[in-house]
Amino acid sequence: MSDFKTLDDIGDVTDRRVLLRVDLNVPMKDGVVTDATRIERVAPTIAELSDKGAKVILLAHFGRPKDGPDPALSLAPVAAATEAVLDRRVHFAPDCVGDVATSAVEAMAGGDILLLENTRFHKGEEKNEPGFIQALAKNGDVYVNDAFSAAHRAHASTEGLAHLLPAFAGRTMQAELEALEKGLGNPRRPVVAIVGGAKVSSKIDLLMNLVKKVDALVIGGGMANTFLAARGTDVGRSLCEHDLAGTAKQIMIEAATAGCAVVLPVDGVVAREFKAGAASETVAIDAVPADAMILDVGPKTVETVNAWIDRAATVVWNGPLGAFEIAPFDAATVAAAKFAAAQTGEGRLVSVAGGGDTVAALHHAGVADAFTYVSTAGGAFLEWMEGKPLPGVDVLKR
Repeated sequence: MSDFKTLDDIGDVTDRRVLLRVDLNVPMKDGVVTDATRIERVAPTIAELSDKGAKVILLAHFGRPKDGPDPALSLAPVAAATEAVLDRRVHFAPDCVGDVATSAVEAMAGGDILLLENTRFHKGEEKNEPGFIQALAKNGDVYVNDAFSAAHRAHASTEGLAHLLPAFAGRTMQAELEALEKGLGNPRRPVVAIVGGAKVSSKIDLLMNLVKKVDALVIGGGMANTFLAARGTDVGRSLCEHDLAGTAKQIMIEAATAGCAVVLPVDGVVAREFKAGAASETVAIDAVPADAMILDVGPKTVETVNAWIDRAATVVWNGPLGAFEIAPFDAATVAAAKFAAAQTGEGRLVSVAGGGDTVAALHHAGVADAFTYVSTAGGAFLEWMEGKPLPGVDVLKR
């Protein structure tokens, strides 16, 4: 983290107004937060600044408001959920700029916590407008970004503020950047990337970047079918982007040039329909029935994947190996995830995973807490894996 300014560099914050960008874009139903994971992730930074006597002013977005304030997308209910996680009072202001916000900030004492209303209620947020940035900055002395998940967007509260105020990475951002550095920035080798999911089309940039950086690329999920078909394998009625055969071939050529092994399924679990309780069988990958779909990789493939994990020093994982939402098509993902978790627990492996489906799959396997780091960042994690610059991260560099 020597390249970035963190809370270790912030100095005395007693009675200073700290604008803290956090990710509170949490799942909600009937006005109640149903999953507080993202709040729990940023709680240590909030608590640390509060304990040091700062006036902690939380900036966050919620949902995608289309035209100004929308009561259904207010952060007011999130203030109560944040209060419950922190076990300390969280005040709320019904706007993030203007007299309402200024009055709420002026009423704060050192150690107080204030959540300002959804930044996206103002168009200047996503447009990164100078006037809106200045309106936000008016209420702060210092800026801290603890929302890696929004760091791929150059918005006012994620990037613009860092140009007007002294800027630092919060503890969650710091942990994320340290984990990503271990994953691909400066990893222990060999490095094995496991990439799954439905479609190659959504991960072309990712695959092109990874084959130049890792020692082996394991491809699973529906996207593996496109690579298999490009090699001439009949994948029956499986999900497959046949029009991307040329792209798949090019990725394999790039991998060969870079000395990266591409690991594809050698067997698969097939069924005639995708539903719970559907009859299924395991077949060699070159013996998929014409009327069947590959819905998971088979046990021989899992053995191969685990062998690669066993020889790896670092594993970076994005996407399940099969349609893990329905048994028995979760078997391969669960088996490989448990093996990676065991290797991590023995100190033999650095394991970094991210992406919505990946996080859900690791929780399903019961091993999310056993990986070195599991990112909840979604789009930002994917863009980092693609090798793209992240505006909200770059602006925190020394």
